[in-house]
Amino acid sequence: MRKLNAFNHVTLDGYFAGENGDMSWAHKGNDDAEYQAFVAGNASGESELLFGRVTYEMMAGYWPTPAASQQAPIVAEKMNSGRKVVFSKTLAEASWNNTKLVRGDLAEEVKKMKDEEGPDMVILGSGSIVAQLAAAGLIDNYQMVINPVALGKGRTLFEGLPQMLSLKLIKSRTFNNGKIFLSYEAIA
Repeated sequence: MRKLNAFNHVTLDGYFAGENGDMSWAHKGNDDAEYQAFVAGNASGESELLFGRVTYEMMAGYWPTPAASQQAPIVAEKMNSGRKVVFSKTLAEASWNNTKLVRGDLAEEVKKMKDEEGPDMVILGSGSIVAQLAAAGLIDNYQMVINPVALGKGRTLFEGLPQMLSLKLIKSRTFNNGKIFLSYEAIA
């Protein structure tokens, strides 16, 4: 069975997006060489990426650009060539290279995908997708980069979670830029 991981940036006060969906704060400190190596290492692994419509449109608007290739060539190559799935009931088509559009019931579709052959899956961003799949007990690991900023307002990653989610810390790492990577395993 394939594993499903969620990877997100969050602020010290627990937001993954600002009031208007702003995530520019997550890019502060990205010029740190140690952190850049960590990001490139994560991108070099084999996985299938899962997105909600909003995150998909943001990613598809950036990663195929010359600016992305210049700023983060390893990540850009992997984002553009890797397998991707976007979950949307409103998107007409998914034109970004190697992207499959799925319109069915999110939890049911992900259950099927977990049973298929293939690499592990990673949800990038996509807070509403994370919250729904967390509530359905389908996420195996939660990976977060805590950013040294506080927003005061925004969207939390687990908005609408109907019950407490118990997690076990399995890995952590701090960076010179003040960011902290945390990896949690879901406890059944």
